[in-house]
Amino acid sequence: MSAIPESIRLVHEAAAAAADKLAVDIIAFDVSDQLALADAFLLCSAPNDRQVGAIVEAIEERLADNGQKPAHREGERENRWVLLDYLDVVVHVQHEDERVFYALERLWADCPTIPLGAAAEVTR
Repeated sequence: MSAIPESIRLVHEAAAAAADKLAVDIIAFDVSDQLALADAFLLCSAPNDRQVGAIVEAIEERLADNGQKPAHREGERENRWVLLDYLDVVVHVQHEDERVFYALERLWADCPTIPLGAAAEVTR
């Protein structure tokens, strides 16, 4: 079973918001075959804590404009690794150091990626 179209749409919206705030290494995984609790994971990172916070804020604003609020949020105090749980979509915004250390891409390497296309392109 693949991620549902609504989850893919939310991933694209979140990726676009992250790209607008200059997030790097934006990637999404379809985890629907591996997990019962979510359809997709979006990962992105930033070189400093302040930018991690700006990316998180931009994602929350963009998804709120689409009628979505996170059911759960973790890590926003330190802004090193912030998790936004939208139930079917889980967004991980990490400081680059945490991204390298935890290497979530390795954990989900068996899952197909969700093509993000223009949504993940950083515009300057």
